[in-house]
Amino acid sequence: MTPLRELVDACLDNKPAAQKALYDLYAAQMMGVCYRYTRHPEEARDVLQDGFVKVFRNLHQWKGEGELGAWIRRIMVNTALNRMRDRKHLHWLDEEAIPDSYDTASVPTPASQLDARQLADLIRQLPAGYQTVFNLHAVEGYSHVEIATLLGISEGTSRSQYLRARRLLMEKINQLDVLKTDSHVGRA
Repeated sequence: MTPLRELVDACLDNKPAAQKALYDLYAAQMMGVCYRYTRHPEEARDVLQDGFVKVFRNLHQWKGEGELGAWIRRIMVNTALNRMRDRKHLHWLDEEAIPDSYDTASVPTPASQLDARQLADLIRQLPAGYQTVFNLHAVEGYSHVEIATLLGISEGTSRSQYLRARRLLMEKINQLDVLKTDSHVGRA
């Protein structure tokens, strides 16, 4: 039996030390997941807390097949999405017809070199629907079919929201590049 399986079994036996150890093992990583779907750190902490309650309540469903971290991540994403739905933070704009063969790689990329924190901050500035679909597709790796099912929207709406988010994000990055260039002009 692996140490992780032993830890899970101890959690299933409601041993507080084991539950704390499992929480400590995954909390920082999952906080990042939660923060991608929220606007404020306090809200992300609430999602994390709610998510771990669900993890411990449903841990018996994890059969040891697949990575535990991926299973926990899915719970955190679903918890964040449910919270957004409950608080009516998700708004969808009219669907825009986008061909299935649209090549997102053809969208120009700026010369800017952003670090992960700057990029995460820019993504967080997107409207909630854009932010959610962008994170689910670009960060979590969900397909548009999966996103449509998760969010109760059409696949076309998912594609449209993703592409609009990507375009808006590129505009924000380009604005940063312009600001950076302007601040260097006139320096010797």
